[in-house]
Amino acid sequence: MSKIKCAIIGSGNIGTDLMIKIMRLSKSLEMAAMVGIDPNSDGLARAARLGVATTHEGIEGLVALDCYKDIRIVFDATSAGAHKHHNEVLQRDGKQVIDLTPAAIGPFTVPSVNLDANLDEANVNMVTCGGQATIPMVAAVNWVSKVHYGEIVASISSRSAGPGTRANIDEFTETTSHAIVAVGGAERGKAIIILNPAEPPLIMRDTVYCLTDDADQDAIRASVEDMVKTVQSYVPGYRLKQAVQFERFGNNNPLFIPEMGKSFTGLKTTVFLEVEGAAHYLPAYAGNLDIMTSAAMKTAERLVELRNWRAAA
Repeated sequence: MSKIKCAIIGSGNIGTDLMIKIMRLSKSLEMAAMVGIDPNSDGLARAARLGVATTHEGIEGLVALDCYKDIRIVFDATSAGAHKHHNEVLQRDGKQVIDLTPAAIGPFTVPSVNLDANLDEANVNMVTCGGQATIPMVAAVNWVSKVHYGEIVASISSRSAGPGTRANIDEFTETTSHAIVAVGGAERGKAIIILNPAEPPLIMRDTVYCLTDDADQDAIRASVEDMVKTVQSYVPGYRLKQAVQFERFGNNNPLFIPEMGKSFTGLKTTVFLEVEGAAHYLPAYAGNLDIMTSAAMKTAERLVELRNWRAAA
């Protein structure tokens, strides 16, 4: 099978991990270019050693590369602010854009939930690392009983959070909250991210809270476990940290939710997750990188499969 050429904008942690993952694992994608703005970045140096075309002149440098005309897919792993300009240039030139920033110009895509829903769009958004880890759980619960309120807490090692991630904290919470609703199916969503400075670094951990009407706990548990297996098909280090927890709130002990502006009665489902990275670039504790880059690669490969592109001669 001929591979489709792609480029990555952003030579930081996420972009470099994605590059290595594509080169090692993908049967349909070929790395053509790595783009950065720091000529001394490790990502650009690694790309050059691996024989990938590089530029430290940003999107303008990418456009000037000889291989640009043959590139079909461009991953943007920079920042929400930079992505707007990048997308304008890439759309002008007819490139398929997969956005790994929280810019959310294109529709949210979480492969285990709605992989095929947006693949006719010229720009698709991969939400956030926390969103990729937790929204599948919200959706799994919602498929059994309507989620009135979904809240997620994503805890990642501060060592795995590069400058781009740190610059996007506000956008992370807003984008993930919106995606909990748009993709997860909740009526209301809230997202919290924690950068944990602990040494040695801790693995990515996520907690998901879903409030629903009283429902069949066995059905919710089975739906969650099935979803975990689906995510594991492209992120092997994704797993439940412990059994799904349930708590009922009746009229005699309602739970007040400030974000909802009212007291809740019904079933609270709590899911505890752990995401271990494949250590393609950073160590295994950086599961936040692994789930984001794995989801982006899965989406790109599905695009290639559905569109039946032919590689440039």
